[in-house]
Amino acid sequence: MTKPDLIIFDCDGVLVDSEPISIAVLLDMITRSGVTMSEDDAYDRFLGRSMTTISKVLHEDYGFAASEADLDEMRANLFARFELDLQPIPGIAETLRRLDVPRCVASSSQPDRIRLSLKLTGLLDLLDPHIFSATMVKHGKPAPDLFLLAAKTMKVDPKDCIVVEDSPAGIEAAKSAGMRVFAFTGGTHSRGGRLEAALASRNPDRIFSDMLELPGLLMQEATPKVL
Repeated sequence: MTKPDLIIFDCDGVLVDSEPISIAVLLDMITRSGVTMSEDDAYDRFLGRSMTTISKVLHEDYGFAASEADLDEMRANLFARFELDLQPIPGIAETLRRLDVPRCVASSSQPDRIRLSLKLTGLLDLLDPHIFSATMVKHGKPAPDLFLLAAKTMKVDPKDCIVVEDSPAGIEAAKSAGMRVFAFTGGTHSRGGRLEAALASRNPDRIFSDMLELPGLLMQEATPKVL
C-alpha cells in the first residue's frame, strides 16, 4: 500500500450532515405528488444519486414526472432548511487542516448546493476551488465518470487516489474508477447499522465512523505490512 496523492471527498454525508434533511425534503415533494415511499426506500433508491437520476427513477418506477417548478420549489425548501439546520460532520474541519495530501470534492449535488453547504458549515475555504459536480459529466454515480474527471483535473493517476464515500453508489463508482475507497458511517443517517451493512457488501477498503481517524488511516495506507 502507498500513501495517496489525492483524497476525493463526497460532500453530503461525508463533509456535511445533510442526508436526513435532503431525504426529508425530497419525500415531502414525493408525498405531495401522491406517491407513497418509506424513508428506508428513499435512502435505498436515492442516496448518493444526482437529481437527474432521482428524477428519472421517479418517472420510470413511480409515474411521477417532477416539473421544473417542482424541482425549483424543492431546492428552495432544501436551501432554507440548510440555512437553519445544516451542520458539518463532527471533526471534519480539524481533519482537513491536518491532512498533508491534496484534496477535492466530488459530489452528485449541483454546484450551487455544494458551495452553499460548504459555506454554511465553514468548510468552503478549506476545499475551494477543487469542487466537482455530477453536472460536469454525462453519467453520475455509480458510474466512475465524476471521480475520473476529478483525478484527471487534479493530474493524479486514479490508482493513487482514495475516495471517502457514504453511499453504495459512491463506493461502486470509486471502485469502477480503479481507486481505493473508504466508507464513512459517521453521518446521522448511518445510525442503526442498515447502511453500514449495505456499504460493507460493496467491499470498501476500509469502513470508519469517526472523521478524526482519517489522518491515521491514511498513514496506515503508507505503512508496509509486516509479513
